[in-house]
Amino acid sequence: MEVNNALVIRLSELARLDFDPESLEEIKKDLSQMIAFVDKLKELDTEGIEPLIHMSGNVNMLRPDLVQGSVSRDEALKNAPSHDRVFFKVPRVIKT
Repeated sequence: MEVNNALVIRLSELARLDFDPESLEEIKKDLSQMIAFVDKLKELDTEGIEPLIHMSGNVNMLRPDLVQGSVSRDEALKNAPSHDRVFFKVPRVIKT
C-alpha cells in the first residue's frame, strides 16, 4: 500500500487528529513502518489457529457479592471536619 499525503490527511480527518504540515513526512514514515510490519505478519502460517479475542479464556471473573461489616454512621462522621450528625457537610461547588 502506498502511503501518500492524501492518505495521511484522510486518515487524520477520520481519526479527528490535527497536526501541523511539518510533521506530515514523519507521520508518513511511521505509517509506512506500521504497514510493513503488518505485511510481515502476513507471512506467518496461521492455518488452524483460532482467532484471539481476549488474552484469557476466563469469562466474567467477578468476586461474589458478600455482605460484610461496615462503618457505623457515628464512626464515619467522627473525624469529619463538618457534619450535621447525619451527613457530611462539604463546600458548595455549583452555583445555583
